[in-house]
Amino acid sequence: MTSITDLLRLLQFGDSMLPVGAFAFSNGLEAAIQQRVVYNGDSLTQFVQTALGQAAATDGIALIEAHRGAVAGDVDRIARADNAVQQRKLNEEMRTMTLRMGRKLAELLVHVAPTPLGKEWLMRVERRATPGTFPVGLALVFATQGLSERHAFAAHQYGVATMMLSAALRLMKLRYLDGQAILRAVNALADDAYRRSAAATVDAMAAFAPLADIPAAIHVKSHLRMFMN
Repeated sequence: MTSITDLLRLLQFGDSMLPVGAFAFSNGLEAAIQQRVVYNGDSLTQFVQTALGQAAATDGIALIEAHRGAVAGDVDRIARADNAVQQRKLNEEMRTMTLRMGRKLAELLVHVAPTPLGKEWLMRVERRATPGTFPVGLALVFATQGLSERHAFAAHQYGVATMMLSAALRLMKLRYLDGQAILRAVNALADDAYRRSAAATVDAMAAFAPLADIPAAIHVKSHLRMFMN
């Protein structure tokens, strides 16, 4: 059973308004709308589902591995997962997103709930001894707060979905009611995604979604944009 305190910590660190800069990014949605890959509610749902699948097959696997490393006190294991995330970000803007949010999350952890592991992680990030990606930082937050890898995975999946749907409300004609309906629908996929990611290794991290990657590459040179990716 999870205590009320644990549930509140899950809500705090899984909150879409956590001040790590997620509001500045769309996880590739802006580019997809510009290129007409996303143009209505159905195509938005499909795009968010694809993004969640990508996240589970890459960031999610690394997050689980880093959480296990944190529980074991193995910083090198955490760092290997961190480097694996960085190496699999094909697009420049996606790398920027995960590094900026990851650094802010590390700073937040040390300020709000300092632990020796959290302090060592931030020091490594500041020295550029490790990239400091967001999913690995999230794993450390949850592990040091005594929250499970399942909780951490759920928070990451929820964060990807809410980031994109919040951006969608500003980028396209979408009622907030429809946005919440999409969020509820895609949340139902998280259990199966967790089971697959929890059984995978870091070497198995991979994602192939050209209809997401190609618009994102175009977005790098776009002169008119609202979001950083």
